Amino acid sequence: MNDIPCQERRLSFFERYLTLWVVGCIGFGILLGKLFPQLAVTLDQFSIYQVSIPIAICLFFMMYPIMVKIDFAEVVKAGKTPKPVILTLFVNWCIKPFTMLAIAMFFLGFLFKGWLPGVEIVKGGAEVELFRSYIAGCILLGIAPCTAMVLIWGHLSKGNDGHTLVMVAINSLTMLFLYAPLGGWLLGVNKMQIPWQTIILSVIIYVGLPLFLGYHSRKWLIARKGIGWFKEKFLHYLTPVSISALLLTLVLLFSFKGELIINQPQIIFLIAIPLFIQTCLIFAITYCMAKWLKLPYRDAAPSALIGASNHFEVAIATSTILFGISSGAALATVVGVLIEVPVMLMLVRVCLKTQNWFK
Repeated sequence: MNDIPCQERRLSFFERYLTLWVVGCIGFGILLGKLFPQLAVTLDQFSIYQVSIPIAICLFFMMYPIMVKIDFAEVVKAGKTPKPVILTLFVNWCIKPFTMLAIAMFFLGFLFKGWLPGVEIVKGGAEVELFRSYIAGCILLGIAPCTAMVLIWGHLSKGNDGHTLVMVAINSLTMLFLYAPLGGWLLGVNKMQIPWQTIILSVIIYVGLPLFLGYHSRKWLIARKGIGWFKEKFLHYLTPVSISALLLTLVLLFSFKGELIINQPQIIFLIAIPLFIQTCLIFAITYCMAKWLKLPYRDAAPSALIGASNHFEVAIATSTILFGISSGAALATVVGVLIEVPVMLMLVRVCLKTQNWFK
């Protein structure tokens, strides 16, 4: 059932220090932008229909390793225990996007608005206020449920690995149909003009294509090499590829944003506040609902962690293709990566200390 044996399901070297790698990429990207200001601009000019080819390659290698880990055969077994599946889907698509919009608009659009001045030119030539661009990035995080790393969070919390794996697969499928319409609507509420064809294209490129190739290459590799080789060899070497592609994308992104961050370093901290509050709130809502539904702890813990976690790879990809790598929206999604590991480890500890709440 599980893609990684239980005894080996722990944070890898890259994953354990992801926050440090992100901080390092921020520094290196800022330095690169100061020393070679035209480098990222030149790379971003290699594009087709506003899709940057270098960034698209990096983002594909972020997404494919996640998708190839998913065993969709397990999805059909989810009907045997529908309550945790229904709970997770309800929170991810009926609560989480709207709480993220409300929290981001309150903090970034009202409380912190005076500290986030200025405008920017996004793709297509539109001029938007910076605070709206940051809110847009938060929205794209809020509607992107659960990453493959939630498999690790679920295991560390001594949760049901099977339920976690099934929900990663189901969330990947539901994103194909719900991410574009929900994202387009919420971004419109934030007064960000979104060409529908662009957001649909981003979902196809960064979710649909890796999902399709991941499914078929998984079947082909297992048939040729066996499930043991696939789990122990192929997946072992694939995880650093995903994180390395993520870090390279971040270097390019921060090479654009270096001047802004040097002049206004408080921006990252201000964006992190609503993201942190949203993560903890969704965790608490899901955890309490699981208690109310009388779910066992092994299902309650991963349900809450799945709700709290974000598919930041999709959010980064979508913000980049919609608004450009130099946009405030792209910066906001990167802040999501920055806080992901420490916050999720904190919530894992909360789960372990409250196991006795459940029968």
